[in-house]
Amino acid sequence: MRTHLVGIAGIAGAIALALAVTHTAGAQAPNEAAAAQPAAAVYPGDHAMDHYKKPSDDELHQRLTPLEFEVTQHAFTESPFHNAFWDNHQAGIYVDIVSGEPLFSSLDKFDSGTGWPSFTKPLESKNITTDTDRSAFMVRTEVRSKHANSHLGHLFDDGPKPTGQRYCMNSASMRFVPVDSLEAEGYGKYLPMFKKAEADSATKAHK
Repeated sequence: MRTHLVGIAGIAGAIALALAVTHTAGAQAPNEAAAAQPAAAVYPGDHAMDHYKKPSDDELHQRLTPLEFEVTQHAFTESPFHNAFWDNHQAGIYVDIVSGEPLFSSLDKFDSGTGWPSFTKPLESKNITTDTDRSAFMVRTEVRSKHANSHLGHLFDDGPKPTGQRYCMNSASMRFVPVDSLEAEGYGKYLPMFKKAEADSATKAHK
C-alpha cells in the first residue's frame, strides 16, 4: 500500500514541479531548490510567535525558491528521494521555512523508506494543525504550520512505536537548524533534550 501511495505522490510531485517551472521564472531543479537554504526567520530569536505576521506573497516570492513557494503556499508535493532532508542524519531541529516556528526534531526522525523526511511526532504540537485532504484521489490528513499556514505534508497512522504515526513532510517546507546553531538562532531552549539524548546514549553504550 505504501509503495502505491509513494508512486501516486511521486507523480503528484512531478506535476507540481512542472507547474511551478511553467508559472515561475527562473525555476530550479527539485534537488537544487529543496537544498537551497533561506535567510533566518522573520523575527530571529522570537520563536514564541506572539507577534508573527506572515509576509505577503510578493515577499515570499523574493525569499523562497520556486519549489519552496509552490509547496508551502499551493500544497504541491516535492519528489521523493530528491529533496534535502529525506536522508539527513544530523542532530538538530526542523523549523518552518517561512516563519521559523519549531516543527520537528531529529530525535523523532526515522527512515520510512518513502523518500521524504518522516517523524513520529512534532517537536511543538502547538505549531501544527491538521485537516482533511481529498486531493489526488485520496483521503489524507494534511499537516500545516499553525502560524505561517505553510503546507508541510501529510500524517499517516503507519509509523513506528510508540506513537504509531508518520508525519511525512516536504523538505522544501522546512529549514534545518543543527544543534551547534540552536543557541545562536534563538532555539537554545531545545539544547537540553539533545544533551540528555547524548548522555543516555553514552550510558547505554557502557552497559
